[in-house]
Amino acid sequence: MIQPDKDFLIKLAHYKMPYGKYEGRDLIDLPEYYVVWYHNKGFPKGKLGEMLQTVYELKINGLEDLIRNIKKQYPK
Repeated sequence: MIQPDKDFLIKLAHYKMPYGKYEGRDLIDLPEYYVVWYHNKGFPKGKLGEMLQTVYELKINGLEDLIRNIKKQYPK
């Protein structure tokens, strides 16, 4: 996993799914099966894809609380 910088993690903590069934939900709160599905299908290009890939890595390693804690420390 690439080590994201602090600003990236703060943005990730507040980034919302922009479309689809889970539109408006924080990426870190997406169901794991959905993020795994994206991993298997291929993440979208750009910022959303980078963030979903990071969420995937966090979820498979059980580190979602890291982002939830960042969200509490750096409210929007």
